[in-house]
Amino acid sequence: MSDDEEGNTKISTEPVDNAWALKIPAFKPDDNPHGMVEESSFATLFPKYREKYLKEVWPLVKQSLSEYHLKAELDLLEGSMVVKTTRKTWDPFIIIKARDMIKLMARSVPFEQARRVLQDDIGCDIIKIGGLVNKKDKFVKRRQRLIGPNGATLKSIELLTDCYVLVQGNTVAALGPYKGLHQVRDIVVDTMNNVHPMYNIKALMIKRELMKDPKLANEDWSRFLPKFKNKNISKRKQPKVKKPKKQYTPFPPAQPESKIDKQLASGEYFLSQEQKQARKQQERNTKQSESAKKQEERRNQDFIPPTEDGPTTSRKRFADSDNKKLDVNALKAKVAKANKKN
Repeated sequence: MSDDEEGNTKISTEPVDNAWALKIPAFKPDDNPHGMVEESSFATLFPKYREKYLKEVWPLVKQSLSEYHLKAELDLLEGSMVVKTTRKTWDPFIIIKARDMIKLMARSVPFEQARRVLQDDIGCDIIKIGGLVNKKDKFVKRRQRLIGPNGATLKSIELLTDCYVLVQGNTVAALGPYKGLHQVRDIVVDTMNNVHPMYNIKALMIKRELMKDPKLANEDWSRFLPKFKNKNISKRKQPKVKKPKKQYTPFPPAQPESKIDKQLASGEYFLSQEQKQARKQQERNTKQSESAKKQEERRNQDFIPPTEDGPTTSRKRFADSDNKKLDVNALKAKVAKANKKN
């Protein structure tokens, strides 16, 4: 920004290092003294269970919108809220802010939080998470993971991003500064894609500490941030026993033989009825004789004597000593030696 000789301010169009640090200039009634020529209006529906609450806070809604010369209407028969501009409205963007406010109130955001959208540096973001996960049970688990035990995870996200976050149904409503809204959306989308929110929360905490150090301002912070490792196996598990793949042939397989073909090959087809019965009877008798023989062997198994083991080592020792001849002279010398010692 630089001032010229007349005192008017010029807006610099050069690139900036930190766009988030720039302050949004206030839009005052003097910037648009003629007001709005055409009337703009937005309407939104609200569920039945919000009717009682909206009825109670609607005077406060009218009062807050009247500061910007906007009209607000509540239709309980149709279940809708309407905001409109007037000829005295000087800010052309305030109707968009009012539309966001009634949208948030329809999605169970309290009026004390929803009215903050009317400020210039506060925005809102409604994140649709219903279509990010296919299975219902997975969707419920990941949504609960975003909330955390007793809402601890959601509270930590609110503290780190300075945003108000409300998880309800298939949407997540976020309200706060624009930089925090980007961070909230990244956390919500990553959580529904099976990345635990603790990774992003730790990264935000580390970034907040690194911002305080001026030495690390121009360095790469990736070495300080936690890295998420996907443990899901991308490849399908291979079976232990793989069947060999048959060689491709353009010709169809040969037709299997029918019962008549088998009888023709064996010659049974040309036998008479008596010969066929005699043949079957012979096969039956052969099977019976084989089974009777096996049964007899099984019964005689108990009467077969066990095989005896050979002589033990002690018996072998005595048998070997008997076979050897006794040396009498050696025995006499041994006895004499023992007597001499005594």
